[in-house]
Amino acid sequence: MPDLSLLPGVPLTQLQSGLRIFDLLGTLAFAMSGALLAVRKRFDIFGVLVLGAVTAVGGGAVRDTLTGQTPPLFLRDELYAWLSLGGGLLAFAFGERLARFERTIQIFDSIGLAVFASSGALGALALGLGPLGVTFAGMLSGVGGGIIRDLIANEVPEVMYRRDQLYATAAALGAAAVYLTVPLLGMVGAQLAGIATVLLLRIVSRRGWVQLPVRRLPGE
Repeated sequence: MPDLSLLPGVPLTQLQSGLRIFDLLGTLAFAMSGALLAVRKRFDIFGVLVLGAVTAVGGGAVRDTLTGQTPPLFLRDELYAWLSLGGGLLAFAFGERLARFERTIQIFDSIGLAVFASSGALGALALGLGPLGVTFAGMLSGVGGGIIRDLIANEVPEVMYRRDQLYATAAALGAAAVYLTVPLLGMVGAQLAGIATVLLLRIVSRRGWVQLPVRRLPGE
């Protein structure tokens, strides 16, 4: 088991303060993506804000719960909550215009996925979990908000069927990269390695270079 040599009394997800900007950008992007789905489904403004906030902070709340950091970070640092509400308001007010920048939002979404997955993996390591536990915790940290969003919106969770765009798989492999590299690179280096892994997999899958296999039954 890798030895993290954690600083006593310092929450793990706050140690990598230089990466906080990516965490915030990802939170805002998650909020806008959830709120845009609510706008498309004709939710009222309250529904838009709720779906945006759940998408934005859901993954982080899952991460903090899994790694024993309670209350969740968005309650300890209200900037995350304000960003989630701000993203929802932006989507409600300028949804038609923001839809034109969906590619940019997806970039921030991928950054948030990468940061949440790697920080969730580090938190799982701090609890002494093994490779499968670290991988699962990191993956769920990254995709938790999106799964909650889709379930509330009565959609099949996107991570289950978008084989042409690695999402949950990218988060899982990024978390695994953290587990493998932390003995060599330390916490910050391992988190950067996990982020790079997720982003690289997102890029190559969006270009169509990597796809997950799909099993079809006879007659389909």
